[in-house]
Amino acid sequence: MARILITSGPTRQYLDPVRYLSNGSSGRMGSALARAAVAQGHEVVVISGPVELEYPAGVELIRVVSTEELLAACQRCFPLCDGLIAAAAPCDYRPRAVASQKIAKTGQPLQLQLIETPDVVASLGQTKRSEQWIVGFALETEDSRLRGLAKLEKKSCDLMVLNGPEAMDSLRNEVEVIDRGGQLVAAFAGSKLQVAERLLQLLQQRLIARS
Repeated sequence: MARILITSGPTRQYLDPVRYLSNGSSGRMGSALARAAVAQGHEVVVISGPVELEYPAGVELIRVVSTEELLAACQRCFPLCDGLIAAAAPCDYRPRAVASQKIAKTGQPLQLQLIETPDVVASLGQTKRSEQWIVGFALETEDSRLRGLAKLEKKSCDLMVLNGPEAMDSLRNEVEVIDRGGQLVAAFAGSKLQVAERLLQLLQQRLIARS
């Protein structure tokens, strides 16, 4: 059996003490993947952004808020794991400066300067050992296979799971899985737990058994 690191949920990048940038990720896919992995007998570490759901018993759970915290936790945990399933939806941008007090309304437009947050999966991909594997998730609104393949290469992933915005905060998911050659190797649809179970079966065949 494998020791698997799963990232899950959104991250938050604060503008001031009460407001933040984020997205609609619920963490349901990450939770389903953790449940499926535990059921198959794997040792599971979950690093989760702020979510309202509970993760299955038996996982090692680490909670984070920002993308920077997610990266730091992954950098600590990934070297001790066989592989990573990167199901989290980290916030890609943060404000250049965070206000120390709540930003007051003035009746005028508010301009924000945003800069990119670290690319968590790409950072881990640069450090992974030959026997480790990484499965990424790519949520795209257009050209999903082409964009997913570009992300797979940039992040040094072994497989990329493609889904759309309709997956966010939904009980269901519909995914395609592509390999390093851009070939479609699987397509699943159903409840997130059903999709997670089939994904874990695919990973067992293609990655876990190999490592």
